[in-house]
Amino acid sequence: MKRIFLFLFSLSCLIMMAQGQNKSQPENVVITSTENETWVRSTENGELLVNVSPNDLRKFKSGGVVRYSDFGAKGDGKTDDLEAIVATHAVANQQNLKVKGDEGFTYYIGGKSRTAIVRTDTDFGTAAFVIDDTNVQSRNSQIFLVSSSLQPFKPEGITSLKRNQEKINITLPGSCLVTVTNSNVKRYIRFGANQNNGASQTDIFMVNKEGKVDMNAPIIWDFDQITDITALPIDETILTITGGRFTTIANNAESKYTYYSRGLAIRRSNVLVTGLEHRITGEGDHGAPYGGFITVGDCSYVKVRNSLLTGHKMYNTIGSAGVKVSMGTYDISLNRALNVSFVNCKQLNDIHDSRYWGIMGSNFCKNLLLDGCTFSRFDAHMGVANATIRNSTLGHQGINAIGSGTFTVENSTINGRSLVNLRSDYGSTWQGELIIRNCVLVPGGGRPTSASLISGSYSGQHNFGYTCYMPERITIENLKIDDSKHPEEYNGPAIFGNFNSKMTDASFVELFPYVKTKEVILKNVTTTSGKPLRVSDNQFMFKDVKVTAK
Repeated sequence: MKRIFLFLFSLSCLIMMAQGQNKSQPENVVITSTENETWVRSTENGELLVNVSPNDLRKFKSGGVVRYSDFGAKGDGKTDDLEAIVATHAVANQQNLKVKGDEGFTYYIGGKSRTAIVRTDTDFGTAAFVIDDTNVQSRNSQIFLVSSSLQPFKPEGITSLKRNQEKINITLPGSCLVTVTNSNVKRYIRFGANQNNGASQTDIFMVNKEGKVDMNAPIIWDFDQITDITALPIDETILTITGGRFTTIANNAESKYTYYSRGLAIRRSNVLVTGLEHRITGEGDHGAPYGGFITVGDCSYVKVRNSLLTGHKMYNTIGSAGVKVSMGTYDISLNRALNVSFVNCKQLNDIHDSRYWGIMGSNFCKNLLLDGCTFSRFDAHMGVANATIRNSTLGHQGINAIGSGTFTVENSTINGRSLVNLRSDYGSTWQGELIIRNCVLVPGGGRPTSASLISGSYSGQHNFGYTCYMPERITIENLKIDDSKHPEEYNGPAIFGNFNSKMTDASFVELFPYVKTKEVILKNVTTTSGKPLRVSDNQFMFKDVKVTAK
């Protein structure tokens, strides 16, 4: 009778756990509870088999937590612990348990192509993780993927959308992120050494269950046609990732655009990352670039707080135009994400060292925030709608952005070549307003340079896939320009750089006209050199800009 009971108990555990695995495990992980010991094994076809003994299962559920050592992690810095880490999170997800790192352990993670799916609170604590990228099976195999158990779906009946539309004709089970694409329209047709044919028109916005659009992150394009649409349900609870001392041993692959992405990917809304550290070692005279250690995409309400990150060494390659280019390489990458903030975060290496690329890149985002951060740069490639930088210091690459809405910079020190650089490869466009308050500009980080506040370039001859704008209104209040180290022939800082040196009179024809700034409002702008602020070296181009000094 006792044997029959044990058999039925084990069988019920197997059925229960297998059902849970089928619902929640995108990885090729099979969980059972049929033997008296806990083990993790890998099969020849790539399956990860995890057995949890009934006694261990009761212990885990009673304590509400599992550790990597519970599934065989050695933590000696030499043995590959990735499969134990993946197994730990798989069981935690299934049983709704927290995960904790083992204090004093150093987990070595080799090149196997496996990803730990994180769906429960995880405290890495003071444990160390060494990620070895020198010999990987897949350079795109993330180590940790924070994901939702809520499944995306395809809404029906939506065939078009309008810019700033406030409501769509849809009923949803709850608040969702909606991503839409029109593959027949190309935007962001890049110009320059990394030229391309553009990206399909895409947008991401938040909708409540009645179909009302969150107008803090509005629809930014007209969609006359929709070729793809997906609704991503938003998790209501906050998932917290705490601690962790991560070190990447950098790849030594050929220097070309084969990006590595082996870190922490966040694809779930409402996530807090706090106290994380990421360092890099082993960078040589060549290597492939990185797509980001922390990558955030297709989600909203993500905060990274009190964390330390590292800029990657910059390598060169030949770009699409056939000329030598410096490859962008990132520790932070944000794509199709809303309401993402970095608070009290710092870069571990020198933010003024130009051997290291800017730490951050973003595309298709809305409502980005840096608060109390020390980074080498802020960057928005293919558009950001609304951004704020405050209480921060930015290094040698400064602020680079294109997009729309309101861009606010306050209580910050900027060490870039200009206060704000409007990226010329995407049309130097900002359709909206720029507000600067209580800031210090140190042009070129203190190197001799002719300072300008707003820089960019626009030839008027390239079709970027949209009309290009300069900020309609620029407000600058309480700005100190530290231009004490300037070249000999220096006439003082300019509000605008020379965006088009060929546009010197009315005979120049823009095939794609640039919408210029209407108004600049200045209040208490001072220079260390004592030289007055000028409009621009290109007086003709900016002759119609109204400048008001208060």
